[in-house]
Amino acid sequence: QVHLVESGGGLVQAGGSLRLSCAASGTIFRINVMGWYRQAPGKQRELVATISGGGVTNYAYSAKNRFTISRDNAKKTVTLQMNSLKPEDTAVYYCNTLATSTPWGSSRDYWGQGTQVTVSS
Repeated sequence: QVHLVESGGGLVQAGGSLRLSCAASGTIFRINVMGWYRQAPGKQRELVATISGGGVTNYAYSAKNRFTISRDNAKKTVTLQMNSLKPEDTAVYYCNTLATSTPWGSSRDYWGQGTQVTVSS
């Protein structure tokens, strides 16, 4: 079992910055993709950014040029640096990973509990 714990959410004014962090722990054999998703009230959960084990990144259009995802494989952490925040970025942000717990196991999705990001206008 893999556990993900997020930190770093909060309230910020439009144009400000926040840094989200997520740490993976538990029984981990391999962590593949790590990423961030978000869900605003009344909307479906959506991709923000992902990063592969080799560092290949993928961003939602809304996040490009404003957000930066990075990871530390040794520490099993993933970070999302969010700059130039807008009110429409307000959402609960969830950490996600595709990981295996044992050498013979298959990859599965794991989710953190979410952290609230609120951007005021």
